[in-house]
Amino acid sequence: MKTTKPLAYQTLVMAGAPRAGGLRMPDGQPIISSPITSTMIHSETDAVLVDPPFTHDQIKQTGDWIETSGKRLRFIYITHGHGDHWFGTAELLKQFPGATVYATEGTIEVMHQQATEGREQVWDVLWPSQIPDSPVLAEVVPADGFDLEGSVLRPVEVGHTDTDKTTVLHVPSIGLVVAGDVAYNGVHQYFLESGETGLQEWLKALDQVEALNPTAVVAGHKNKDLPDSPSIIGQTRQYLRDVAELLEISSSAHDFYDEMLRRHPDRINPGPVWYGAVALLGE
Repeated sequence: MKTTKPLAYQTLVMAGAPRAGGLRMPDGQPIISSPITSTMIHSETDAVLVDPPFTHDQIKQTGDWIETSGKRLRFIYITHGHGDHWFGTAELLKQFPGATVYATEGTIEVMHQQATEGREQVWDVLWPSQIPDSPVLAEVVPADGFDLEGSVLRPVEVGHTDTDKTTVLHVPSIGLVVAGDVAYNGVHQYFLESGETGLQEWLKALDQVEALNPTAVVAGHKNKDLPDSPSIIGQTRQYLRDVAELLEISSSAHDFYDEMLRRHPDRINPGPVWYGAVALLGE
């Protein structure tokens, strides 16, 4: 019988990067990408990295962090297709060759879109010269998960959240859910891809995560000073309900932005509120 070694996890929360040109915040300051979380799930010897970051500076921080840990990187798991959660994968594999990269089939489909027209139309426009080559190296993760030192790590497909075909990674042995962008923690949420039904689908995804009864939930975008409490599921849910309500009644992006900040004064990085409101409501 294979011996199960106890697992633990650590997070690295990195500061966002300023966007180039174009739309600026209402006070004239540049829009900054949200702080981003990479998670390392590990035994005494081996590790899984969840969601590599996207800029050269962030990738170096992550590589140094893994190196300092002394763990052998066995796997990389990508929760969803947004480039800020995986564009650094190929660079990290140069430093840690031999790691297997996993994602679901749906996530891989979105990754291919992000690596081509997504980069041409968005990422390389807003963060020029900051992102390395980003070939899609992920293979489809086994439906029943994969093994780290005798413990199973299970992908859970949750559908649309802040983009299409997203997942979380569940580690039942330690009660952990690495939530990608399904849950946010103390950071204003990206809702630009919500469409007509996206907010309702996202709420259903949160119900799926809650049904796992996690004891810790790591958000892909979080305030580094906050704990990984399961209470962020309810906080994310309330935020989405406020977005849905205010999109219906706000007369302008400024009205929406001001009210969201009034209702959620402790959340950091309001850039997604502003550019989302401008896109959906007009200034």
